[in-house]
Amino acid sequence: SGRLVYASARSSWPLKATLHMHLSNTPLMSAASKLAGKLRLPCIGAPLFIVSTPDLVIAQCKAGIVGSFPALNARPKDKLDEWLVRIKSELAEHDAAHPDSPAAPFAVNQIVHRSNDRLMHDLEACVKHEVPLVITSLGAREDVNQAIHSYGGLVFHDVINNHFAKKAVQKGADGIIAVAAGAGGHAGTLSPFALVSEIREWFDGPLCLSGSIATGSGVLAAQALGADFAYMGSAFIASAEANAQDAYKQSIVESVAADIVYSSLFTGVHGNYLRPSIMAAGLDPDNLPEGDVTQMDFGSGGNTDAKAWKDIWGCGQGIGAIKEVSTAGEIVERLKGEYAAAVAESRAATGRFVP
Repeated sequence: SGRLVYASARSSWPLKATLHMHLSNTPLMSAASKLAGKLRLPCIGAPLFIVSTPDLVIAQCKAGIVGSFPALNARPKDKLDEWLVRIKSELAEHDAAHPDSPAAPFAVNQIVHRSNDRLMHDLEACVKHEVPLVITSLGAREDVNQAIHSYGGLVFHDVINNHFAKKAVQKGADGIIAVAAGAGGHAGTLSPFALVSEIREWFDGPLCLSGSIATGSGVLAAQALGADFAYMGSAFIASAEANAQDAYKQSIVESVAADIVYSSLFTGVHGNYLRPSIMAAGLDPDNLPEGDVTQMDFGSGGNTDAKAWKDIWGCGQGIGAIKEVSTAGEIVERLKGEYAAAVAESRAATGRFVP
């Protein structure tokens, strides 16, 4: 099988690709290779509801990782076109000025849930601007995948178990984002060891791992398990470019894994949230009632005034590693240094066992 190589002055990271053909007759391996070749660290910045805007996406891409944002963050819906124009323009300017270190590709997250009445509008914008990577959530649809494939784009779908991973690939997804226990937002409950292993039994395409990854050693660990990319969100909430309240950022800096509460109350689907924000809302984090999944509503872009997103702060369990608010570029530089150190340490530790 072919192997894809990521750009790096220090090392390369392999990624095996399936030979799925797009409607444009471009092999997945070729398209994924073009995407991966601009990464300086095998990492995708997860799309964060409200928090991710062009400022953060552009900073992440310039630093050498995939930056992403939910299409629903652009409000009103016509602003999505403006955002895409700005992101493409600023990244092109960066590439022209820094030909030896071009920006990484960017991604847009599409919520495929039936209540999202903006989906077709937002999908048309992605096709118009030929967004390199589209991340789909809460539903897999063949027509959505076909639209992105029409211009050679890639579709990665996030899942919490092997069953949904198979459904996503059957409907045409190119890659899988395995959302394991401890991830921020709508997270699963499975161990990353189990989830990645089960998916890799049958899937040889691009695989991302999400769940408590906030260090460079965590990125390497994701690869050791069999993933190609680490998928990281919470660390970037505590960034200068993040569209988050200062109190939210500081709470992440001051909190640890034990401060994360897993609940379905706020959206109807289980997710991880910061305990201090739940207490500040007058709720008992240890006695929260179950939510109602039928009440999940992304109509007209979702409700930004809802408690789940305004007053209750989503976050993953990996925040103990976040010690200060930094720029996105500084966070990526830290990750790169930690990754290089972890590679060296792992070689020393495993050398006696591997000829």
